[in-house]
Amino acid sequence: MADEPIDLGRPQSVHIIGIGGAGMSAIAGVLASMGHHVTGSDLKASAAFDRLASEGVTVTVGHDAANLGADVGLVARSTAIPDRNVEVVAAQERGVPVLSRADILSAIAATRRTVAVAGTHGKTTTSSMLALVLVRAGLHPSFIIGGDVNEIGTGAVWDSGDWFVIEADESDGTFLRLPRRAAVVTNVEPDHLEHWGGFDALRAAFRSFLADTDGPTVVCADDELAWDLSRDLGAVSYGLEDRADYQMRAVERSRSGTSFELWHEGANLGTLSLPIAGMHNARNACAAAVTALLLGASFDACQSALATFAGVARRFQYRGEANGITFIDDYAHLPTEVEAALAAAADGHWARTVCVFQPHRYSRTASLWPTFADAFAAADVLVVTDIYASGEAPRPGISGRLIVQAVLDAHPWRRVVYLPHRADLVSFLASELRLGDLCLTLGAGDLTTLPDAILSRLADTPLHLPSGTGQPD
Repeated sequence: MADEPIDLGRPQSVHIIGIGGAGMSAIAGVLASMGHHVTGSDLKASAAFDRLASEGVTVTVGHDAANLGADVGLVARSTAIPDRNVEVVAAQERGVPVLSRADILSAIAATRRTVAVAGTHGKTTTSSMLALVLVRAGLHPSFIIGGDVNEIGTGAVWDSGDWFVIEADESDGTFLRLPRRAAVVTNVEPDHLEHWGGFDALRAAFRSFLADTDGPTVVCADDELAWDLSRDLGAVSYGLEDRADYQMRAVERSRSGTSFELWHEGANLGTLSLPIAGMHNARNACAAAVTALLLGASFDACQSALATFAGVARRFQYRGEANGITFIDDYAHLPTEVEAALAAAADGHWARTVCVFQPHRYSRTASLWPTFADAFAAADVLVVTDIYASGEAPRPGISGRLIVQAVLDAHPWRRVVYLPHRADLVSFLASELRLGDLCLTLGAGDLTTLPDAILSRLADTPLHLPSGTGQPD
């Protein structure tokens, strides 16, 4: 952690260790756009390297003390970089400040009027929607978001306007350190409890996040915990509930999207239409619109931006169709996220929803597996893979079987299949899926590569028709 506030208002040389990841590469691009000379290194090349090179960032494969130029004034490192890293050690020996990801984000946020979007889930989509509304309003916002915005092709932009939209991460406490002029909380649920030591501490952190914001705060009235935390803080609320300051009414849902009227103080402000499915996305759109209105955007800007919102990578993302089977991929990895994704699937009225779920992290699975018992109620077939470790060491007795156990204990008649190995998973789905099905892959790990593998397999497979069509099954 930096001992003194870091001033990024003047150009300097910044070196980033672990630059290849989505989060740090986004930060690197923003720093370059701010006028800083940026270099970086990582153990292996990534898809971000070409983009960074086009933005004037010098990237090196491999860690070496020689990667730190003589004029480097700051070093930032990703959370995956240990203290013993040779570049970290070299910087410390030279007296160069070594910043964490939270440090550098806070320093960037301090240069603009920052609106921080937090919540257990929904923050990536909400941040993306908000940024696009502010763009459409002509406010030229900057932003750093945890996923690539489809209309822009990137999750980070540095522009000339006053507002800076940032997805505020609660997993390591970063969101509390961001200087902010406005804040959004989409929901509050148990997650990252190993960092916080318990749910009470996490709730207290969200309360501090709202209370310490120097400007408007926005919360979801439909989420009981977010509502409870904000009631005495003067937050503006949104949602379906009658208690919401900005209420969603006349909601219409379909496979192709969602629309609703937005009411405030007894007046209908107009209809907001969104070309992506799911009630959770409609709430995210409402959060973005309400926040944008508070920041000075017009309702017309909200309408036009949201009407063309094409989504964020891995958020109910259409991945293709073959043999009459639709493939959609989503980042959902918590129980309520799973429920929301399956509810969006139900809006599409597919013949069946075949859900493939990859649990994320041993620590999260160990803490939350019983809460998945009812999360997959809307799935016709559930396939569970083994856990995506995300860098964690395996734990005895912790596997994807726990999710299967939770579901079958609560719903013993459900069709649930446990397939920990990718080859078995592809073979099963290629033979199971049939005309009219939706294959919905859920998880925050590498399951996102599965749709392409199945689509390729199906391209060489005869169409599997459902029984009762009068043709061979």
